[in-house]
Parts: sequence; C-alpha cells; structure tokens
Amino acid sequence: MTRADDTPDVAPCEEASAAPASAEDVIAALRAEIAARDKIIESLLARVAELERRLGLNSSNSGKPPSSDGLKKPPRTTSLREASGRKPGGQKGHPGSTLRQTEHPDAIIDHLPKHCPDCGEALGLAESVGHQGRQVFDLPDPQPLGVTEHRAHECRCRGCGATTRAAFPEAVAGPVQYGPTITAVVAYLSAVQLLPEDRIAQLLHDLHRIDLSAASVATMVSRKAAELADFADAVGQAVRAAPVKHADETGMRAGGALRWLQVAATTLLTFYLVTCKRGEIIVDMDGVLVHDHFAPYFSLQGVLHALCNAHHLRELKALIEIEKERWAKDMAKLLRLACHAANRADQSPVRPSFVAVFEARYRRIVAEGLAFHETQPPLDPHAKPRRGRPKRRPGHNLVIRLRDHEEAVLRFLHDPAVPFTNNVAEQGGRMAKVKMKISGCFRTIEGARIFVILRGTADTARKQGWNVLDAFKAPSAVLIAKLAIA
Repeated sequence: MTRADDTPDVAPCEEASAAPASAEDVIAALRAEIAARDKIIESLLARVAELERRLGLNSSNSGKPPSSDGLKKPPRTTSLREASGRKPGGQKGHPGSTLRQTEHPDAIIDHLPKHCPDCGEALGLAESVGHQGRQVFDLPDPQPLGVTEHRAHECRCRGCGATTRAAFPEAVAGPVQYGPTITAVVAYLSAVQLLPEDRIAQLLHDLHRIDLSAASVATMVSRKAAELADFADAVGQAVRAAPVKHADETGMRAGGALRWLQVAATTLLTFYLVTCKRGEIIVDMDGVLVHDHFAPYFSLQGVLHALCNAHHLRELKALIEIEKERWAKDMAKLLRLACHAANRADQSPVRPSFVAVFEARYRRIVAEGLAFHETQPPLDPHAKPRRGRPKRRPGHNLVIRLRDHEEAVLRFLHDPAVPFTNNVAEQGGRMAKVKMKISGCFRTIEGARIFVILRGTADTARKQGWNVLDAFKAPSAVLIAKLAIA
C-alpha cells in the first residue's frame, strides 16, 4: 500500500491530441497538392517543348550560322535557286579559257634523236627537217629582289658657286626600305587571302627569300590602310547615297571584347564600320534599305525599308518542321512563287494583276496565322504578371511581323531594283568571319578597323572589275576618280 503523499511511479498524462481532420479537409489538401503539381508539370512540359524546338533549329531554318550545325549538317532540300535544266559544266557556245600555245615562248629546248636507226649516223639540229612543239606554262623560280638606289646629288652653280642638294621622293623616306609593291602584296595577303602576320612572313620567305618579321608585316598593313582611308570614306558616302543598299551586322572579337562589324553594301560597293554595340548602325542613309528585322534599322529617318525574305523562309521552315503550323507552309509556298515571278520578270516590274492576286492571298494567309495563334493557350498561364506584352510563340511573332510590315516584305514585287533577299550584305560579312576563324580575334579595335578598310577596298575593287592587287598599289585619289557608283 502506498501513502497518500508518495510520488506516483508513472509520468503525468499528456494533453489530448488534436481532433482528427475531417474527410473534406483531407480531400481539399490533396486537391491543392495535385493542382500545384499540375502547374509544375505544365511548366516543365512547356520548357521541354521549348528545348526541343531549339534542338530542331539549324542553319537552314533559323539565323544560326552553318558552323553551329556540327557534323550532322541538314540536307539542302529546298533552295531559292531555280533549276535551269542544263547539264553541269561549260555550256555550248561558252568561250572558255582553255590554255593555248603562245607564238613567243620565253625559252626553247630542242630534243633531237641521237643517231639514225637505219645506218647509225649521228643526227643534230642541222639535219632537222621539221618538229612538233609542246609548251609548258609554269611559274619562274623565285628571283632576288630588285633594288633601286635613289641618289640625291649636290650640284655647284658655275655662276655663284653655291651648292644645292636635290630632294628625295616623298615615298623614299629612309636609307633602306621595302617598296610599294611588297606593301601591296602584304596587304593583299592579309585582307584578301586572310593570312595571319606570321604566315605572311613565312610565305614571302619561302617564295621570294624576303625576311620580314610579323611586326614589319603589321606596320605595312597599317600603312596601306592609312593610304586607302580616303577611298574607304568615299565608298561609305557612295553607299549611303545609293538608291538601293543592303545592311547587316555580325559579331567580331577585338580588343578582348565583343565588337560588331556593320556592313553596308550595294552590287558595286562595300563599306564596313567597327562599332562597340550592335545597335550603332551606319546612319545618314537615303533610298531603300534592305535588311533583316533588326529594330534599330527602323529608327533611320528618310529611308524605305525592304525586309529579307530569306530570313522569313528560314523561320517558316522551322514552323513547318517543328511547330507543324499549316499557315506557315502556305506562306512559304506563296513567297517562293513571288520570288519566281520576280526572277521571271528579269528586272522589269511584275504584272499588276499578279501582284493584286498575290497580295490578297498573302493577307488571307496572315489572317489564318493570326486566327490560329489567338486560339492557342498562353505559353505559361501560371507565370507571374510582368510589365510589357506577354511572351508570344515564334510563329505568332512572325505572323505579326508579316502583317505589320507587309509593304517592306513585298517591296521586291513593286520595285525591280529591290531583291528578294539581303544576300549582298550577308556575303559582305562572310570573309570577316573567315578571318576570325583563321586568326581567332583582333588584338585591338584599331587592328579590326585596319582590316575592314583593306577588306572593303578589296571587295569594292572586285565588284568594280578591277585587279585587287593593282587597286592596293594605286593612290586613293586615282581609285576615287574611276569609282562607278550606279
């Protein structure tokens, strides 16, 4: 028996637990949890779809460069080029450039039989009664440099006895130096053949036994660019004033940072400008400007815009292959038909009746695309509200562009001078990208600007039909005087 004041042997009882949740509360909690998981799944599915769309993009259906395709390059199933139906190679009636014998060879080597096969008598050139000739064209062996010595004489006057020394030509600045032809060749190898400085020095040593350092090569290239700077400025002014010009921009590494190469070109002229920002485009334009849908171009005053339809066809191809949007297939087919009609017109206006039918069909397809996207659910219905317009699908953005910029998209149908694509400007930037692949980057912004002066001169000379090396030898004033603009 225990006493009343003894401590009990067991712990005191805990407080009563909370009342069990009702079935309705459990169901509500489960539903909330399922709804939260559904939001996560929906968001993840949207993200997977976006990543799959990006994986499906390549150089044929987007603005990605061909170098990003890797080893699995997409087959070129479609092209804007029309089949001519002719066999490859030279066509009938083509003059050709077959190597032909010359009447005045530099050297003649006579081959004579040693003796008569019948009697054994010795035979020589005196016994020749005829011959057959075969000619071999080849480069001469490397020759030592030609050296020209300039002598500035001092002459004493017979009348007064004073002496006068003649002045050296301005181009002859030092006791020993290389001539203008070597400087032009070095600039040509750098800007046209895109060789780095050390490889230029190696080439000149192997071919002509000229020992130049990479620093000397860089100095020559810089000096030639300074000589041609006035010509480059004249080309830039001519491009700005041209009735139709093309513009594009591409990234380039210079001075340890990303810079931008701005391209403005016509079929006869090419002008480059290196800028620190992509939006610092070439300004003071007149006439029609053909470009992609880069927004800063639309800020230019006093120009008419024409959009590159090659960009549109690539974007439409992505919508056809990845998004499976039917309107995109109809629009791509229609644009190709319009391109064919413009090509058949051959620099003449397209028939107004065709243009009217085409524009009506164009607007119907745009309306179909807008109706399709307006019925689509939001990309991320659970995303937090943000300032500005909601995010749209790529196809939605494209069809709005085709609607809002119809005049710029179809300008090639109304103006024969406006092409279907912006290839003129895009081709102008390709060799700069090749230079980057070979050399990696430009160490300074000034080095990039030197390159674009020389490259613009070379590209303009090629378009003008000049010999590029001769253009590098000529002064800027001579090149400006014979520059054809239209």
